[in-house]
Amino acid sequence: MQSQYQMILNHLIDHESISGVEAAELYRVRSLPRRICDLKEAGFEIVSVWRTDPLGQRYKKYRLA
Repeated sequence: MQSQYQMILNHLIDHESISGVEAAELYRVRSLPRRICDLKEAGFEIVSVWRTDPLGQRYKKYRLA
């Protein structure tokens, strides 16, 4: 079984970006910011962008730089 770290990295490589909702639904990752921090500590350059959903709630999308 892949680690959460590896699942998030693979998703970023395959799909360009990920949000907290996607991480929770697809991979059961409840702390995406922690996994993003792990990736940054490993040397990956990751950028985040604030988005707003149709109901007006803000969330972050992460992608590899």
